[in-house]
Amino acid sequence: MATIDQQFVEYIVKTLVNNPEKVAVERKIDEKGVLLSLTVDPSDVGRVIGKRGVTAQAIRVLLRALGTKQDARYNLKIVNTDEFEGGEKPEKREETKKEDDSVENNAAPEDESDLDDEEETDEETSELAEKTRAELADLDDLDI
Repeated sequence: MATIDQQFVEYIVKTLVNNPEKVAVERKIDEKGVLLSLTVDPSDVGRVIGKRGVTAQAIRVLLRALGTKQDARYNLKIVNTDEFEGGEKPEKREETKKEDDSVENNAAPEDESDLDDEEETDEETSELAEKTRAELADLDDLDI
């Protein structure tokens, strides 16, 4: 039988995901408090975590509120099920090439043709800014 905290997390997460039948919450008690391990379908992990972890943080805040009522300290762990698929750790992607490219892009241009391109872009930007200002001035003249 699931406890109130498991039911609480399960209810919230099932409303967020596309595959609610694959939501599972395991409960373990240790010296730090109650650890709830949340497992969802790999395609739903992003929905549970949210942009910049906002959704996961909101669930944790709600759990803390429940914890004050239950006199318990709750921790939520979102388990990534495809992390060790097949029993092997996934190889770490090499990000060094991307970093090297960004360094090259920030370097000073080597020939004058690169400088000419930048000047043209600045001219185009200033023309767009002037056009936008003119359109805004026309809008200010309208009586609404």
